[in-house]
Amino acid sequence: MTLFFVLLSFSLFQAALANPRENCHNALDAIEVQVIQDPKVDQQMRETILNQVTKGFVGNQQNYNNFGSQECLKGVLYCTNIIRYNSSKVHHISAEAKPPLNRPTEYQTEEQRLLYHLMRTYERSVRPVRNASTTITVKLGMTLTNIFDIDEKSQVLTINVWLDQEWKDELLAWEPKQFSGITSIRLPCDTIWLPDILLYNNADDFTSGYMRSRAMVFYDGTVFWPPPTRLRSLCKIDVTYFPFDDQLCILKFGSWSYHGFQLDLTNRSTNIDLTNYVESGEFELVRVHQKRRVVKYSCCDEPYPDITFYIHVRRKTLFYIHNIVFPCVMMSVLTLLVFYLPPDSGEKVGLGITVLLAFSVFVLAVAEKMPETSESLPLIGIYLTTIMFLTSISVVMTVLVLNFHHRGFMNEEVPEWIDELFLNKLRRFVRMKKRRSSILTKAAAPCNNKTSRRRPTIISMNGVNKMDYELVPNGVDKEEEHENNNHNMALSHRMPDKLNVVEQTILTSLQELLQQQRYQFQQETRAEKWRMVAEVIDRLLFHIFLVSTLLITVIMLLMIPLYRRLFYDDQFDEKLFGRM
Repeated sequence: MTLFFVLLSFSLFQAALANPRENCHNALDAIEVQVIQDPKVDQQMRETILNQVTKGFVGNQQNYNNFGSQECLKGVLYCTNIIRYNSSKVHHISAEAKPPLNRPTEYQTEEQRLLYHLMRTYERSVRPVRNASTTITVKLGMTLTNIFDIDEKSQVLTINVWLDQEWKDELLAWEPKQFSGITSIRLPCDTIWLPDILLYNNADDFTSGYMRSRAMVFYDGTVFWPPPTRLRSLCKIDVTYFPFDDQLCILKFGSWSYHGFQLDLTNRSTNIDLTNYVESGEFELVRVHQKRRVVKYSCCDEPYPDITFYIHVRRKTLFYIHNIVFPCVMMSVLTLLVFYLPPDSGEKVGLGITVLLAFSVFVLAVAEKMPETSESLPLIGIYLTTIMFLTSISVVMTVLVLNFHHRGFMNEEVPEWIDELFLNKLRRFVRMKKRRSSILTKAAAPCNNKTSRRRPTIISMNGVNKMDYELVPNGVDKEEEHENNNHNMALSHRMPDKLNVVEQTILTSLQELLQQQRYQFQQETRAEKWRMVAEVIDRLLFHIFLVSTLLITVIMLLMIPLYRRLFYDDQFDEKLFGRM
């Protein structure tokens, strides 16, 4: 097929010498017809050859209405070489190939004629300047439309923007009068030269690029290209005050291959455009700023300008207060109930361990959201850890309280210093009333009878003490009681030898019973004292943990965030934006 095209081209060229304009057209048309009709040429190769034929014709004649045999010869030979090249590489399509440009005819519109005028000699691979020493000035601006997400764990900011770029293309200028007053045209961005502006701190692969939107080209050569895109930028997250935190994210743009003498990057506007900004549900936009810098790297002597955009956001805390802070405060209240629960219930330790496990679950939930860094700890994490520490201490102290509560049955007396410290000083400090012992209350119950009360009397006979019980009516005065005692003593002296064996047995049994009652009374008294000590400790710990929990909650969840918002906000902005 290649040989056929070569012979056909030269034969047609011979005929074209007589009438160069008409026959050169015929030569090119014959090549196109043969390419279309040849069954050996597949669709992919056919389109490539036709595109390159048009390129050869357009690119090798300077004036369509006035060309001779030399121009025709160049066009035909160029087309022949293109055909030979594509025949050897059937499946190859040049990445730099331009779309086909039809020769202007009487049926074309003014925009088509303008497109042909602009694109016939245009090359998008090089800078569009007529003088190689000319610097192209690219104006860069950003229109922020939405803060899509801030991933704390990956430390990545995702935003939706329109990246506004404007520059002068000397090769895309025209005179509007020659094209029916057309002052602007929209061209596919793949057909013109574009500045290689990219995000330096990009978190995505650099092959994603921007949306291939059309560029607006004006008659004076001004090109405006605002591609909408989603940017994923690395952003160092400071979680110290989470969930009451502020974040400053920096986006740095610049040319990757052109230095400052070839491409000068400047600001298109004074600040980021927020006209089309849609409020985020998680973050509040506090402040934005942009700054142009010129940097010299160690590799090169030329300067490299860049534009840095600063985005200061603040987290909205309602979600975290409702789902993290409130449950933590409520579980802190459960920690206080550990000391309010009576020791006899048997659930004091179980309640404390349950609250401790619940805090552990919350700590894990917060840790999953935080970045794995040791530079700072989140405020909510410190709060949870502190409350967990208090809960752990409460479990230990509960075990101590239960030990005191049950120690009285181990025949262990309450030490004097414990008696003095807990039952006297601390009892008054926690405002506990000194209640009467239950043992003493039971012992005094029979004496509260309105009819009579029994009083013990010791009768001594033959060296043996006897217990005699008498009923003393209520309301009897002391003189009558004294007379009764004297009567009993006289009776005991009158009957020293009349006690029989039965009475001796009864007396012995009564003495043993009295001794047993006295021992039981002492044991119950010791147990009652230990229980009172445990109650004082419980009440004291309740007040200590109540004050500690309130202080920790107020300081960490109210005072620190409020102070930072009211007094530190200006210093925060000055510190972060002072680098500009």
